Amino acid sequence: MFVSRFFCFSAGGLLLLLQACAATPPDGSDVAASEQEPVPELTLNLPDQVDAACACSTEEAQDHNLLDKGFRALESGDHREAVNYFRRYQRLDSSPGVDWEAEIAVTYDKMFPKSPYYNSKAASESYHRLKRQQPEGVELHEKILMMRDALAIFVALHEKIDDEQNENDVLAENLEKREEALKRLRELTLGQ
Repeated sequence: MFVSRFFCFSAGGLLLLLQACAATPPDGSDVAASEQEPVPELTLNLPDQVDAACACSTEEAQDHNLLDKGFRALESGDHREAVNYFRRYQRLDSSPGVDWEAEIAVTYDKMFPKSPYYNSKAASESYHRLKRQQPEGVELHEKILMMRDALAIFVALHEKIDDEQNENDVLAENLEKREEALKRLRELTLGQ
């Protein structure tokens, strides 16, 4: 078995060697001819100046790249990295729109129980503050607007959960008092 495999590999190797030798001319005339031919110049059709229709600068594009990187990190579940990107985005440009966008993104992350920054109460307070301070006349990133709307729903749900929990606590206290009263009533009726 080993001999037959060795024979097949040897035959294949010799066949490749013979084919390579047959393709190369012995006098090297093709090599000299190819060196004498001029190489055509490559022309790229690139604009000389930035397109006037694109009003964004490279700095703005870098800023939005940080925001987009934050979104991708958040989508992949890396909350620490996402918040770091959102904070860097905020530090690069101190305009009210950028500041508000970054704060919304960080507040959104605080609503996730799996986030190391999870704090629904602080996120709710931050959302209410940001809702009052939303900048007007500024074009905001579409994902930030979606985060804002999702935050409104999260905050409403957390408030509803808190109300239900408070109601459950009151009902549990009332039930305990009633059981206590029934126990005393039994003792009184059985004692007479």
